[in-house]
Amino acid sequence: MNQRERQNLMIDADDTLWENNVYFERVIEEVKTMLEPFGIAPQVFRKHLDALERKHIAIYGYGTLNFTRSLLQAFEELVPSGRRDLRHRVETLGLDILNRPVEIIEGVPETLEYLSGRHLLYLVTKGDPEEQSRKVERSGLAGYFEGVEILPEKTARTYEQLRNQHGWDPQRTWMIGNSPRSDVNPAVSAGLNAVFIPHPYTWVLEHEEPASDPRVLLLEKFADLCLHF
Repeated sequence: MNQRERQNLMIDADDTLWENNVYFERVIEEVKTMLEPFGIAPQVFRKHLDALERKHIAIYGYGTLNFTRSLLQAFEELVPSGRRDLRHRVETLGLDILNRPVEIIEGVPETLEYLSGRHLLYLVTKGDPEEQSRKVERSGLAGYFEGVEILPEKTARTYEQLRNQHGWDPQRTWMIGNSPRSDVNPAVSAGLNAVFIPHPYTWVLEHEEPASDPRVLLLEKFADLCLHF
């Protein structure tokens, strides 16, 4: 492939390269079960938790520590007289996510190996820099990428800055990920292309209708990138 045909592929990490949100969902389900004896409906707890996370993200950003902060507050506000042992259990459940091994999604290493020989790959994720850096290192995938960008948020402005920083041609630049809100829609708004690879456990706060645009490519799984790039 000649230089003119090479594409710039920005690739998301959480729930695109490796599993992530499923661990948070499992913790939430456990806490819902803990709340049953207190008469707290599961949907009430989830709605309160989601609201707290939205509020806290603007202050503290993303990551497991912020999730645990929101989880604890939701528990304590709904169960003011909750036992101390239960509070400790909630906190432990949240923080234990930090110790989860990185579970690479099927087909990712082989696909990255193929793509990296044909195009320029950049890992572009958001979240707590220290936490995300650890996951990148533990994944063993960093060697496939020209660079790694860990951002506080993904917006159209963010993608414009990356495009200008690297001097990328928008027509040959793609953002690949599972989140319409963070990966697809802002990239298209920035004049780039996007690949949407839905994940069954995409975080509820990332839900959004993907842009209806010819620049958006919908794929079933990560390995399908080999069919298009």
